[in-house]
Amino acid sequence: MEKTMKKSTPVGQGTLLVSEIFHSLQGEGPWIGLPASFVRLSGCVEPLCAWCDTPYALERGQEMAVGEIMDLLMRHSPPRVVVTGGEPFLQWESGLGELHRALREKGRAIQYETSGKVGIPPLSEALVVCSPKLVDGQWRFDPRGMERIDFFKFLAGIGDWREAVKGFVERHGIDRDRVYLMPLGATREEQLRGMGEVFSYCVEQGYRMSARLHVLARDIERGV
Repeated sequence: MEKTMKKSTPVGQGTLLVSEIFHSLQGEGPWIGLPASFVRLSGCVEPLCAWCDTPYALERGQEMAVGEIMDLLMRHSPPRVVVTGGEPFLQWESGLGELHRALREKGRAIQYETSGKVGIPPLSEALVVCSPKLVDGQWRFDPRGMERIDFFKFLAGIGDWREAVKGFVERHGIDRDRVYLMPLGATREEQLRGMGEVFSYCVEQGYRMSARLHVLARDIERGV
């Protein structure tokens, strides 16, 4: 994680448990290829995913004031901020809501990456991308705030993922143009191995496909 500055912007009293902050290109989903700053928050919701590619985010992380986080983000030029986890909405009341308002006041576009395991709070002027988790054959998804989700991003490669994804989409009446499929895999080799099958299924079902550009470009390197 980057070193914090000694003085923080006086935006309030909120604090967040942060796993890492870095600046890169968004590697997946609707902002794929666009420059962005990333705030990865700590903590998740059980049952946890056995295939999680960021297990370090399950640890407590570093406690940071919202002002400290803003100072770090404002030192860089990307007009977009991706808030991810873990499960970021676990910290909405403790400081994420405050961070959201501060970022909007500075004109930053915000994208949230959520598992959908907890309800999505009322928020404005943000893109919400939900990646529901299929754990032990069940979708671990809380439908509260369903109308606040802009896109769904599913991992392809877990169990009978084709029927599971199709069933989820049909059950919740999700427009196919809002659905991304992405190969499961935290390494370049795993991504390349799964891309052909995912490509064909997206053509068949009319879904969008997302690669993981950061994995294809940098393999297992962290903070990219």
